[in-house]
Amino acid sequence: MDKLVIQGGHPLNGEVNISGAKNAALPILCSSLLSEMALSLRGVASLKDIATTISLLEYMGVKVLRKGDFVKLDAKEIVSKEAPYEMVKTMRASILVLGPLLARFGFARVSLPGGCAIGSRPVDLHIKGLQAMGAEIHIEHGYIQATAKKLIGARFVMDIVTVTGTENLMMAATLAKGTTILENAAKEPEVVDLAECLIKMGAQIEGAGTDTITIHGVDKLLGAEHDVVCDRIEAGTYMVATAMTGGHVKLKNARADLLDAVIEKLRDAGAKIESDSNSITISSNGNLKSVNIRTAPHPAFPTDMQAQFMALNTIADGVALVTETIFENRFMHVQEMLRLGAKIEVEGNTAVVQGVRNLDGATVMATDLRASASLVLAGLVASGETIIERIYHLDRGYERLEEKLSALGAKIKRIH
Repeated sequence: MDKLVIQGGHPLNGEVNISGAKNAALPILCSSLLSEMALSLRGVASLKDIATTISLLEYMGVKVLRKGDFVKLDAKEIVSKEAPYEMVKTMRASILVLGPLLARFGFARVSLPGGCAIGSRPVDLHIKGLQAMGAEIHIEHGYIQATAKKLIGARFVMDIVTVTGTENLMMAATLAKGTTILENAAKEPEVVDLAECLIKMGAQIEGAGTDTITIHGVDKLLGAEHDVVCDRIEAGTYMVATAMTGGHVKLKNARADLLDAVIEKLRDAGAKIESDSNSITISSNGNLKSVNIRTAPHPAFPTDMQAQFMALNTIADGVALVTETIFENRFMHVQEMLRLGAKIEVEGNTAVVQGVRNLDGATVMATDLRASASLVLAGLVASGETIIERIYHLDRGYERLEEKLSALGAKIKRIH
């Protein structure tokens, strides 16, 4: 099993290219199931979750051509309308084939999904929304089995904000008869990117990026070309790394308008940030002030950046409160940070972080995707050597992380 070995204490300088967003690419790949015509995508990152999704689509009969970050998907001849457990057990986003399969073919059998163990993320809203559109759904032997002669547009209010739920129901509604209104919908940029791709395919969607999305069903969707939006979480992670280590880094293919809450907190911590339409430049002397963090759905502070800012606060001047409101198990990185010399106390869904002068290198274990990133950030500033085990989590969400960091001056290598 691969490990990362990091020698801390080296500032980051230079330029780094931000990949296309994993959380946008996954639903967009699944949207190819909605049409007989080909969907061509650019900006598809080489990640474990992307590879798993492509393998699942190929299993169903989608013909996939991949070259670098370009992917062409042809779903004209689907041979299976099932997502088997063995193919989806590692990745929660596999549920996103449910809506497209049901809308186009009237049947889907999808294994209940897996993914990071960061907390309970039930799929009941996906099911209730499809039932509101006329689907018959049964859960048996760990599978969701859904049937519908024709989905019918409906008004559906989500009692909690769910990104994948919004995406699944929006895709299903594109081929439903009549109009569907999704209320309390997720506003994340990745939801907007999916909507923009669906509109290029011929869907009629209004309100993406607001809490009310209206979809007027059409008879069929067509082929399209689409560039996947940049990965705001990858960009945020490199920005925190630069702030912590000191230095000057330009992030190319990055959009500041997707990172308002993160940029505000980095400026509060003492970093200097400038941006234009397609890049962000951050500089820091490494002397940071503690910042309080409270996660909430977009456009508030993203839960996927919570662990990285906890790492920042471990070496910042002062005491910070980090409050997690989205997932109940998203403090698993705390125990590993304590091994590096951090001072953190957890009280319910809030961590109290007392900044220390230095972290000390140690062997730590990654527990989930963003926790893995936070341990890399801590290792970049810790004295001596830090070894991070179980980094397969990182490969699910960060493209060539050690290569990109090495190019910026970090001393980091992968050991097989």
